[in-house]
Amino acid sequence: MEYKLTIALPKGKLFAPTVSLLARAGLNTLDLSDESRTLVFEDSQNRVRFIICRSTDIPTYVEYGAADLGIVGKDSIVEAGKNLYELVDLKYGYCRFVIAAPSKDVPQEGEYPWKQGLRVATKFPAIAREYLQKKGFQGEIIKLHGNVELAPRVGLSEVIVDLVSTGKTLRENDLSALDTISEATARLVVNRASYRLKSREINELVNKIRENLSQ
Repeated sequence: MEYKLTIALPKGKLFAPTVSLLARAGLNTLDLSDESRTLVFEDSQNRVRFIICRSTDIPTYVEYGAADLGIVGKDSIVEAGKNLYELVDLKYGYCRFVIAAPSKDVPQEGEYPWKQGLRVATKFPAIAREYLQKKGFQGEIIKLHGNVELAPRVGLSEVIVDLVSTGKTLRENDLSALDTISEATARLVVNRASYRLKSREINELVNKIRENLSQ
């Protein structure tokens, strides 16, 4: 089958609201699952192919044209630094980047006493680096792949940069946010070449998505 569009969908917490939105936009999503071993699904009626990916990989799939469109958090877009075009802020999946430190080290009043050369543990080194540069801080960035909140507790770092939604994980690990770096929601992104070559098909879907977001 020749597909009109290939759309990359994220595993995890963004999956369910993404599938719901696409269903309301008229696509057949009944067989979609982010737990199946099958990672490629077809909507034969609309000639759309879905591929299920890790959120962090979606910007790469879209940039290189393996997918025409992708739905992914703004955090993954910024960290990946890929050459993509954002079409729609989908408004769901809200979270924020924060820099946090052990609560015992955070003063009740005034600013955190940043010392040059502090270590910053994070899964998002690009975002952490940009933040430090904007603030004029000197620091060593330590990249981790998970459980960032553990780093200050075991002496690996003095502060962390992480993505939070409710802040529950910070509180459970006796951490307090020092600053909000940026906010993030799910976005619809497009491959730049696809946007030129398949503008009619893409814009039709974008219009349907926008209509359903406003309901």
